[in-house]
Amino acid sequence: MIEIESVPPLVDPVLIAAFEGWNDAAGAATGVVDHLIEVWDAQVVSVIDPEEFYDFQVNRPLIATNDEGMRHITWPSTQLYVARPPGSARDVVLLRGIEPNMRWRQFCAELLAAADDLGVGLVATLGALLAETPHTRPIQVSGTATELDLEDRLKLEPATYEGPTGIVGVFQDACQRLDIAAVSFWAAVPHYLPQPPCPKATLALLSQVEDLLETGIPLGDLPEDARAWERGVAELAEEDEDVAEYVRNLEESQDAADLPEASGEAIAREFERYLKRRDKPE
Repeated sequence: MIEIESVPPLVDPVLIAAFEGWNDAAGAATGVVDHLIEVWDAQVVSVIDPEEFYDFQVNRPLIATNDEGMRHITWPSTQLYVARPPGSARDVVLLRGIEPNMRWRQFCAELLAAADDLGVGLVATLGALLAETPHTRPIQVSGTATELDLEDRLKLEPATYEGPTGIVGVFQDACQRLDIAAVSFWAAVPHYLPQPPCPKATLALLSQVEDLLETGIPLGDLPEDARAWERGVAELAEEDEDVAEYVRNLEESQDAADLPEASGEAIAREFERYLKRRDKPE
């Protein structure tokens, strides 16, 4: 059973969750939650005991030295945070974890029981996958929802993927079984750039969170980090003609697919995000 610290009543809270591991290519999804924890000054309200859910030979604890020179161990775990975003009509519960090694159904059940205790009525999970997409084009974000009105509001296409899934898919399925509204956003990260960070993909997912919450989010250094990331990748690609040719082929394929990012509707949505964000403190 997850113990939660005393928390004042939350206003129509939404849970935003991301997990390290199979669901988190280049750390793009957990990068969103880390950013939100920082810009919203989120406060941790629970740390899930890892003993029942993690194989410590797979997810090993970390040993380090603190400022006083004392050695200490940090265990792999999952944390719940609470945030009150300035200007938002609702509060946010942030879930930042690691994909567990065992007892996934129990893991999800305990997390959703904690979410229920906090009054959560909507769950948003974030993921990132490696895909054949060029780093020079907008990051594509796909999404699924458990309710038709969410699909319509967020303009999501019904999911067609069939195959192996991770804790994000299992968590969303657990929401659906309990009749909890849930949406999942997935960013497509260039497969030739699997190492974190990928600020460009993190920014793409943040845009979807803005649409979901209908509020602007301070972006801080992320836009410049994304531009620097793209410049760095471009320089590396120029040094290897085979890589450069491969990227050009990906660009041609993606451009030929008539991406929705290039549509007037997508441009209008991005402008709406800019207007919501404009008056937010960075």
